[in-house]
Amino acid sequence: MPASYVIVDMNISDPERYKEYMARAPEAVKAFGGEYLVRGGRHETMEGNWKPGRIAMLRFPSYEQAKAFYDGEQYTQARAMRAGATAFFNMVLVEGVAAPV
Repeated sequence: MPASYVIVDMNISDPERYKEYMARAPEAVKAFGGEYLVRGGRHETMEGNWKPGRIAMLRFPSYEQAKAFYDGEQYTQARAMRAGATAFFNMVLVEGVAAPV
């Protein structure tokens, strides 16, 4: 079963309020076997017209665990804390490829 990835592009409009979300989200991620691979940091557009704000990328052991994280009570509460703290928050879940043996 391949790992799955959550990719987020966001624009934080209220950094103080967003800190509440940042304090809560990691425990929800960890509870479903997830880990942060990217959480902000330097980036640039290599091709195309995409102008991302802040980027985050998480890895989960499976697609199902990533979905369970998103739908779970812990992350539902974290999302509520994020309300009003971002101008936009785009999130996509994508299944990875199975590694060759």
